[in-house]
Amino acid sequence: MLKEYRSIKSISGPLLLVEGVEGVKYEEMVNIKLSDGSIRNGRVLEVEGDNALIQVFEGTSGIDSQNTRVRFLGRGTHIYLSDDILGKAFTGLGKPKTKKDIIIPEESRDINGAPINPYARDYPNEFIQTGISSIDGLNTLVRGQKLPVFSGSGLPHNRLAAQIARQSTVLTDKEEFAVVFVAIGITFEESEYFINDFRKTGAISRAVLVLNLADDPAIERIASPRVGLTIAEYLAFKKDMHVLVILTDMTNYCEALKEVSAARKEIPGRRGYPGYLYTDLSTIYERAGRIRKKKGSITLIPILTMPEDDKTHPIPDLTGYITEGQIILSRSLYKKKISPPIDVLPSLSRLKDKGIGQGKTREDHADLFNQLYAAYARGKEVEELAVILGEAALTDMDKLYLRFAGEFEEEYVSQDENENRTIDQTLNLGWKLLSVLPRGELKRIRVEFLDKYLKKFKKEEDSKVS
Repeated sequence: MLKEYRSIKSISGPLLLVEGVEGVKYEEMVNIKLSDGSIRNGRVLEVEGDNALIQVFEGTSGIDSQNTRVRFLGRGTHIYLSDDILGKAFTGLGKPKTKKDIIIPEESRDINGAPINPYARDYPNEFIQTGISSIDGLNTLVRGQKLPVFSGSGLPHNRLAAQIARQSTVLTDKEEFAVVFVAIGITFEESEYFINDFRKTGAISRAVLVLNLADDPAIERIASPRVGLTIAEYLAFKKDMHVLVILTDMTNYCEALKEVSAARKEIPGRRGYPGYLYTDLSTIYERAGRIRKKKGSITLIPILTMPEDDKTHPIPDLTGYITEGQIILSRSLYKKKISPPIDVLPSLSRLKDKGIGQGKTREDHADLFNQLYAAYARGKEVEELAVILGEAALTDMDKLYLRFAGEFEEEYVSQDENENRTIDQTLNLGWKLLSVLPRGELKRIRVEFLDKYLKKFKKEEDSKVS
């Protein structure tokens, strides 16, 4: 028999302090029964002596400290899992969104799973195709990698997230692939966009949606990414699937963490965020990866909006320390109507070398992306020079690089949100763009690859000019 307490000592924001408790544990779930008979849920944040600090998911408004009864449930936050979970949508706490989303449970798991033991980790080394050239060709996503997207307010990161979720796949037919899409603190319109987009394109059949809305309790945001990763762990390490987890927007998660920290009267760290922000983020990010002797894998794409487009802000800064690279969206490219506005020069996938080459993508991939980077970087330098000195001051070679940079942005980086390019189409497009430059300028590509691939596209380019 679970014991009930009527000893609420104080109420502060979303927190209750209950005194005189016995045998209560950290992260334990709580039922709070109000005087009108309604029940709210919470969890234990802190235990000190016989006092327990409780975080109320639905907020504390209307709670009467004299007549409210508190019951500790003796377990953490659990979600139910089974094979039926694909194609379903859940709340931020892992509860079915509608009656159609109810599943017949096979097992129950605590959402507060542990990060993968470094000793048990296997190295990420397989290619994941997103269908987006600026990711597949230049900042390749590798199975088991953590690759965040750094965006800014008003940039189309949600559309990019939906496109990645729709199009991503592994190139081997025999392996099963699934997407766990976690939306944190989004509006109702954004929620409807994601649900309708997934259903319209048929991507819902291999996806699980975890949707936490902006008007849901801020406390629920802290649970949402953990719910998504618990689902991913079940699919990857029990059902042997390759799972891509997309978390958007992690800035909303960090703001919720900041709010709870302030309510607990903790000493703030950088810009008011709790001092344990790095540790907290790592408990989420480090649950992704590959485990030795396990067929499945978890690949993670956290998406976050940088306040004031500031890369040194604590959220992108700490995320960059934990993850293996970053995809950066550019406001200047967005103003030029380049979409998705991925700025390839500061973007980086630290594990891309492990997922490309013969047998994974194509033999020429590494040389090709090195040359594309170099040519585009020089083209951007020429663009700055032309602004200062005017195009009349440019050499003929400068003008070629300027042309290349413009075509690269318009044809390679920019693509329709429903355009799904194969890796061969992406690589061929790279050769086509490089064909505007003289062969002598392509110094980062081996001769055998120039002989094999360049001739075909050079002929096409020459025929256009004539």
